[in-house]
Amino acid sequence: MSATIKLENKHFPVLLKELISIISPLYGGTFLDCTFGQGGYSKEILKKKNNKVIAIDRDKEVGLFAKEIKKKYNNRFQFYNIKFSEINTIKLKSNDLKGIIFDLGYSNNQIKDLNRGFSFRSTARLNMMMGINDFSCDEVISNMSEENLNKVFKYFGEEKFSKRIARKIVDIRQTKKINTEDLTKIVDSVKKFQKYKINNSTKVFQALRIYVNREISELINGLINAFNLLPVGGVIAVVTFHSIEDKIVKFFFKNYSEIKNSSRYIPNKSNKIKRFLLKNKKPIIPSNEELKLNPPSRSAKLRFAIKTSHESNFDEFKGKFRQLTDIEKLQFEK
Repeated sequence: MSATIKLENKHFPVLLKELISIISPLYGGTFLDCTFGQGGYSKEILKKKNNKVIAIDRDKEVGLFAKEIKKKYNNRFQFYNIKFSEINTIKLKSNDLKGIIFDLGYSNNQIKDLNRGFSFRSTARLNMMMGINDFSCDEVISNMSEENLNKVFKYFGEEKFSKRIARKIVDIRQTKKINTEDLTKIVDSVKKFQKYKINNSTKVFQALRIYVNREISELINGLINAFNLLPVGGVIAVVTFHSIEDKIVKFFFKNYSEIKNSSRYIPNKSNKIKRFLLKNKKPIIPSNEELKLNPPSRSAKLRFAIKTSHESNFDEFKGKFRQLTDIEKLQFEK
C-alpha cells in the first residue's frame, strides 16, 4: 500500500530519507513494515546487515515483490499477507523491535491496474478492494441506500455535494449497472459548474475506498496494536495522505504525549501517564526536490513518536473517532 511512483523502472517511497533518519536502522534491530507495497522502505532498511524486516500487506499481489526480497535477504526478511490491524498476531522471536512503519497511500500498481477501480481512468467494474475484503465498491454503489451513501461521501470524502451525488447514483442504478466510468460521469454532472484543482471525483473515490477497506478502524486498531507490540524506546512512524487519517494519527501521538490540566490555575493532579515522546509537533512534509520527482507526494505528511511507557488503555482514542467507525459499520442489502 505504500505510495510510490515508477521512474525509469525504479520505485521511490514517499519521504524515504526522512523516515529512515527517524527510525535509525544504522544501529541494527528488527523493523515492522506494515504497508509493504513494493518494498521500498524494507529494501532500504535491509541494506544494513544488522537489520531484520517483518513486512505485511493485505494485498496478495505484492507477494511477488516479497519473494524477490526474500531471495536476496533470506532469514533477515519475513512477509505476511495480513491486514495491519492484525499485527498483534505476529510472534516476534526477540524483543529487539526498534520501529514500526505505516505508509497509508495506495500503490502505483493498484492505480495502474484499471481492473481494480482505483483510477478515474478505469472503465471496468467498480472494485477498490485492497485485499482481504468483505465486499467490493460495486456492491456498495449497487445496493447501499441513498441516506447511507450520503453519509459515506460526506464524512469519509468531506464532499459538500454528497446528497446530490447519492441521489443521482440511486436514480441511475435503477436502469443500468454503474461502473467506474459511469461514477465519474455522475460526479461530473453534479459538479459541472465547479472548478477544482483536483479531479471532481477525488473525494467520492476516497470515501468509497475508505468504506470498502474499513480504513478508519484499520488505522485505529493498527496504531493501538503497534503501540502494544513495541518495547519502550521504539518508534512508530506514519505517512498519511489525507486530512482524516492525519487527524487520527495526530490525535494518537499528541493526546498521549501530553498531560492536560483542566485549569491553568489548578495544579495538575492527573494520574495520566505519558505514552509517547514527541520530538516534532508538526508533520514532516516532502522537500521541493521530492515534489519535482514525485508530484503525488504533495499531500504526504510524516508523523512519528517514541514509546515511553506501557500504559495501554486507549478508550479515549477509540471514542474520539467513534462516529467514523460507526459509519464504516453501515449496512446494505447484498
